[in-house]
This record gives sequence, structure tokens and C-alpha cells, in this order.
Amino acid sequence: MNGASLVLETDAEGRRWLRLAGEWRLMALSPRYAALDAELSAHARDAGLGWDLRGIVSLDSVGAMLLWRAWNHRFPEHLATRDDLEPVFARLYAASKLKEAGPEPAKPYEWVATVGSLTLRLWRHLVDFTALIGQLMLDIFHVARHPREGPWRETSANLYKSGVRAMPVTALVGFLIGIVLSYLSALQLKNFGADIFIVNILGMGIVRELGPVLVAVLVAGRSGSAMTAQLGVMRVTEEIDALATMGVSRSLRLVFPKVAALALAMPLLVLWTSAIALMGGMVSAQFQLDISYGFFIDTLPKVVPVANLYIALTKGVCFGVMVALVACHFGLRVRPNTESLSSNTTASVVSAITVVILVDAVFAIATRNIGMPI
Repeated sequence: MNGASLVLETDAEGRRWLRLAGEWRLMALSPRYAALDAELSAHARDAGLGWDLRGIVSLDSVGAMLLWRAWNHRFPEHLATRDDLEPVFARLYAASKLKEAGPEPAKPYEWVATVGSLTLRLWRHLVDFTALIGQLMLDIFHVARHPREGPWRETSANLYKSGVRAMPVTALVGFLIGIVLSYLSALQLKNFGADIFIVNILGMGIVRELGPVLVAVLVAGRSGSAMTAQLGVMRVTEEIDALATMGVSRSLRLVFPKVAALALAMPLLVLWTSAIALMGGMVSAQFQLDISYGFFIDTLPKVVPVANLYIALTKGVCFGVMVALVACHFGLRVRPNTESLSSNTTASVVSAITVVILVDAVFAIATRNIGMPI
């Protein structure tokens, strides 16, 4: 390996030249990088000095940057080089010009283009989401006509992963939420001597609203993100393209099992989490207000009509379908790179929770006169 060298010479016309030779690469420069940097900077102060790079055997970005900094980010007045070395310096010159130019000034009506771009992106999301729902309906009709061709193994696996394995975390969160809600309610009810109404507050709040929404948020963050990541990884590894090549329907084998599994698992998780949350509230009420377990259990069916349970289970089905559809939608939109995978997974969780809140608002308006105690 020929090390980097520089020699100061004077030509026949009396012009002084600094002739560079050898290998100006990282491996060759590293032993004496600081010394070369200082020497080049000293020579660069001579404005009339010529630089001859034709003796350089090889040049990488480290060597080019060393010279470029010595030249103060501009070409010297007298420079002799070869054609194969010019592209390296051309990239450095373009980068320095871009840095000097700074960001492009904002145009007066740039916000119109921004709004238009966001609108088009939202429209594409709505079109793709509608197409996904339509394809899911076709898959449901196909499975209804040909039950043996249904992806039952995939559905069973997703039911276990999304439902059974979510029971511990939903139970823990539900129990703690029940305790907190009961504790805070008891502090206020004591002031008015309305201790027994804690059963009404916990029953209506947990069964009708808090249970379904809490489960939906937990499932969106846990199972929804996992579904998006799974489909995204399959996109990155080109497994989805391989399924299409083999003539396997991606919607039937990938989307349908996830939607069916969450549609079955969510109402069961809602029932499970609501029961655990009521148990937590019951324990807290016993300690805070000295309300016995027997009184709590006996009063609960009287103050919470059974219609509220049906509303909660219906919410569970709808929330499960929407969370699975949103997760699959963003999973199938992943492009074959890791950055797209991470951004779509994040967007999936945020969008799923937003959709859950919107659907819950629709339910609240549609069922405002149903299941309310007289």
C-alpha cells in the first residue's frame, strides 16, 4: 500500500505546485490524518499555489473531504486533476452549495398544496379501506357457500393470540380501573350520604361504556399492532407476493382470520374485563363504604338493566371488526422497507383507537334511550 504523500515543486514557468500522490483513502490516511490535515491547511493559505492531484492512485470520500476542508469548501484557482477524481469533488461541491442555499422559502399559497395533499392521502385511505371491506364481504359469502375452504386453523390461531393471551393484561387493568373508579366515587358519595349509589355508578359506567372501550384500546395497542407488524413483515420479506404467485387469496388467508377472530374474541373479553372491573369496584366499595359483597351482587341487576350488557357485547363485536380491519389495512400498505413498517404500525394503533372512540360516540347517540334505568 502506497501511503499518501505531497511534494512541493516549482515548474519551468516558476509556478509552485503541491503534487499529491499515493493512496488518499481512510486506511492509508488514518495513521497520520492530523498531521496531513495541518500540513494541507498550511499550504492552502498560499493563494498562488497550484494543486496537482494527478499522482493520486485512489481517492475515497475521507481523502476528498480532507482536501475540501483545506480548500475552505471551494476549488483552488490552480487545480490539475484527472477525470476519474472529479465526481468525488463534484458531490462535495453540490452539498456545499445546497447548504449555502438553505431551505427553500415558503410560497404564499403553499398551505393549499399541503391541504390538497392531505386530502388526497385521506381519500386514498378511504378508497383502500372500502375495497378491503368489500373483499371481506366477498370472502364471507365464499366461506358461507364453501365452509370446508374456510381458514379455520388461521382463525383459531388468531383467536388464541388475540383473545386468550390478552386475558391476563385486560383482567389486571380492569381490576385496577374498577378499584380506582370505586375509590374516587366513594370520596364524593360519602359527602352526600349516597353510599349505595356506588353500585349504580360502577354498574352503568363499567358495563355500558368503560368495559368495551377499555378492552378495545388495549386490544388495539396489543393485538392490532401485532397484526400490522405481521403483515408488514410479510410485505418486506415478499411473502404476500409469493401467496399471490401461488394463487392464494391474501384477503381470505390473512385478513378474514384476523377479523373473524377479533369479532369473536372482543365480546368475550368485554364480558371478562367488565366482570373483573366490577369485582375490583366491589372490593374497594367494601373497604371504603362498608358495602357487603352480597348487597352489591344483589343490587347490581336491579340498577343495571340487561340491555346494557347486550349493548356492551354489540360494541365488542363492532370494535373487534374495526380494529382488525384498520390493522390489516395499514399492514397491507407497508412498503418493503423498515421505515414504512414502523410508521404504518404507529399509524395503525392511533387510527384504531380513534375509530373506536368515533364508533363509541355513534353507539352513545343511537342507544341513548335504551337500557337506561327508570
